[in-house]
Amino acid sequence: MDKSGQRREACENVTLDNPKLFTLAEAVAQRGQLRAAGRRVVLTNGIFDLLHTGHLYYLQQARQQGDALYIALNGDLSARALKGPSRPVQNEEQRAYALGALACVDGVFIFGTPRLDGEIRAIAPDVYCKAGDYTLEKLDRGERAALESVGAQVDFMPFLAGFSTTNLIAKIKAAGEI
Repeated sequence: MDKSGQRREACENVTLDNPKLFTLAEAVAQRGQLRAAGRRVVLTNGIFDLLHTGHLYYLQQARQQGDALYIALNGDLSARALKGPSRPVQNEEQRAYALGALACVDGVFIFGTPRLDGEIRAIAPDVYCKAGDYTLEKLDRGERAALESVGAQVDFMPFLAGFSTTNLIAKIKAAGEI
């Protein structure tokens, strides 16, 4: 069992070495080094439960907005609060590992709060990206205020309709046992 009381997969004896997984403090320190070198940092966030084509396209587009892409990953409890008791399908360590394996991702840190205000203020990204199904008006007011306070440019990446984790889960369930 993991610390949230959920049953772990049979592979629990495997350690997932993820050199791109940082604490917030480590990400902030790296951000400072990148700023000193004149490099633009892009920040995005999400659950990224089952990586699919929509996620990959979005992350590649976001990375093109700067010199380094950092992902604030919703922790398990946060994901469950947002998506329901059966989610996430993969735990935060597994999701962070998958994201860290992507060439377009420079760093991942896990956050457990419902909103990202404090993390935005700490990282102070040059650019903040969200998928195109969001608008400035749909962003959480606290997160939007944090972005404004650090002077971050807010970009909405193209949204590929039809690609979602919920749809992918439904397709897997419909396929039955393989």
